[in-house]
Amino acid sequence: MLSVQQWGLDYKICTHVGKMILISVLWQLSGRAFCAGGDIVTLYHMINAGKIEDCKEFFRKIYTFIYFLGTYLKPHVALLNGVTMGGGAGVSIPGTFRVATDKTVFATPETLIGFHPDAGASFYLSHLPGHLGEYLGLTGEKLSGAEMIACGLATHYAHTARLPLIEEQLGKLVTDDPSVIETCLEKYSELVYPDKTSVVNRFEMLDKCFSHDTVEEIIDALETEASKTNDAWCASTLRRLKETSPLSLKVSLKSIREGRFQSLDQCLIREYRMSLQGISNLISRDFREGVRARMVDKDLAPKWDPPSLEQVSEDMVEHYFSPLSEFEPDLELPTKLREAFS
Repeated sequence: MLSVQQWGLDYKICTHVGKMILISVLWQLSGRAFCAGGDIVTLYHMINAGKIEDCKEFFRKIYTFIYFLGTYLKPHVALLNGVTMGGGAGVSIPGTFRVATDKTVFATPETLIGFHPDAGASFYLSHLPGHLGEYLGLTGEKLSGAEMIACGLATHYAHTARLPLIEEQLGKLVTDDPSVIETCLEKYSELVYPDKTSVVNRFEMLDKCFSHDTVEEIIDALETEASKTNDAWCASTLRRLKETSPLSLKVSLKSIREGRFQSLDQCLIREYRMSLQGISNLISRDFREGVRARMVDKDLAPKWDPPSLEQVSEDMVEHYFSPLSEFEPDLELPTKLREAFS
């Protein structure tokens, strides 16, 4: 068992079961959640204390770990039995098999705290059907286990009560053949369908609204649809977007769009650059303000800077994607090691 316990993270990760890796996402808050914000609050306190080097080390370690999991040659099974967000999603989604349950709650809510979907999120969000990735990345809205199955974020679905049996059966396997592992998982999986009102049944509307080039155009499209159809979903989506950091919305949209044309390692390297820019306070203090408002003081009243989309300049957005200084190297991932075993 490998347990990652740093900076508020407590990932009871990586049990070697036979010839595979099993990640049980049953985590923290007395077993209710896997990565539910403890790491973000710790980052907030480190930034306030001026411990920027520790922040950099945090991002280097978690992003490198995600790269290893995403390129590991042995099968990787993640049991997503709880809140699966942020780093919890980052170490689960890149794997071979993802088992969602009736307790799974997935989201990428970073724009609500003045950040951007990271930990590989710009890679897997950009590969979802249609423009679902943009919707999830910009709004931070949640998906259930059934919805994860429907859009491909999960590969299997099982009721929580079956998880001990699944773990037991996986432990009896002595193979790294993915087809054998899949057969085992299918034996204890069940068919499930999202509710008719689910966002995964709204792809036509999603594509109509979230396919636009700018956040302003996306909001205009939602407002048009809301006025034409009196659609409650459009209205709630608009409210959600207006709660988030305007700068984060524009940065996140660009990040997801770039992710469509990049590999996992390229996305992680870019996200590392973006994350360091985001915590530097050189462009905006939105990350600190968002964490303060939602997770520290919990007044739910962040004062975003800039406060409106109109005041977010193209230069501010581009700064997130700019090379770091000559004294600050990009994230170095062991891609050559991966290529040697491919």
